[in-house]
Amino acid sequence: MPPAPDSRTDDEVLAATDVAALLRHGLTQDASRTALFGDGAVAAAVTLDRLGVLPRSLVFLAGIVRAGGLGYAAELPEPLPSPEPAALLRQWLAGAAPAAATPQAEERAARWLEAVAEIIALRRAIRR
Repeated sequence: MPPAPDSRTDDEVLAATDVAALLRHGLTQDASRTALFGDGAVAAAVTLDRLGVLPRSLVFLAGIVRAGGLGYAAELPEPLPSPEPAALLRQWLAGAAPAAATPQAEERAARWLEAVAEIIALRRAIRR
């Protein structure tokens, strides 16, 4: 009989996802977009939810991306109110910014941040 499968939860598997790579490729390559808005958004939501990020912070940041661009948002000293999630999100955005310097890619980034916010809100509603 084969050994039992790894007993990690879906959250643990998703938290190990390379969100930075999915964001970098998903904003610019059609073939990766589904993965970005699927597993990538859920993985980011799991990770940021564990760090206590509020959905409204991500929605606010999406507005900044729309107004100033992804590169501008990546250079903010505090893209989120708390230091640890801010550093992580800054890393994700900075990795994607050079490849996503078009208005279409930046709009996708803003929509992705809003999707992550919505997933966090849904996860919290379910836990209540």
